[in-house]
Amino acid sequence: MIIQIYAFTRIEQAQEAAALGVNHIGFIAGDYGLVFAELSYAQARLMAASLPDQSHSVALTMSTQVDEILRMAEEVNPNIIHISTDPLDVGLRETEQLRLRLPKNIKLLKAIPVVDESSIDLAIEFAPLCDFLLLDSKVRGMPGVGATGRTHDWTISNRIVQVVPIPVILAGGLTAENAAQAIQAVHPAGVDSNTSTNIPGDPVEKDMVRIRSFVKAVHSMEASTEIPE
Repeated sequence: MIIQIYAFTRIEQAQEAAALGVNHIGFIAGDYGLVFAELSYAQARLMAASLPDQSHSVALTMSTQVDEILRMAEEVNPNIIHISTDPLDVGLRETEQLRLRLPKNIKLLKAIPVVDESSIDLAIEFAPLCDFLLLDSKVRGMPGVGATGRTHDWTISNRIVQVVPIPVILAGGLTAENAAQAIQAVHPAGVDSNTSTNIPGDPVEKDMVRIRSFVKAVHSMEASTEIPE
């Protein structure tokens, strides 16, 4: 199962997390002053290049411009680009352009806010253009999708998993305490954590103890249940 954790700012912590079994190492690529834990492209490139072969670098972008996202891809060279803006800010046409213009070795992950039944249609529309979908929570007034620390309706997420042909990563308020329940309810290909693996009350600093607990909870669930790869 994919274990994806955001948003690393320290290379040594990212490397330690990879050694623990975090196979998608996430970081914010682009210093736009929009969200916490942003890295410059130069910092993000160092982060991506420092990771071991068994892990994947996941560069989250808050840019809405195709050319800027392509510039980030060239300068950072991540394994995966995570489009985390509101879905229509980088819509179907722009996502198709990215798919056509990105190097073949860079995969696309699109964040889908799970709000209501319309989220299912949205996921179906974007799935053919992406390699992964990330199902996350959306709070009005916050930029983009995710980093809310809140769960959403897992029944909708499960329905998305059933109807799209690509791997789905579940996010939104996941912790070591509820990860097993979330996996049982949704059957995703992976799970994602951001705020719950930070030092409590800190919007940036990662907590290696909490990361270790999250990974252990997911691995324990895998050991006791047949989980989709």
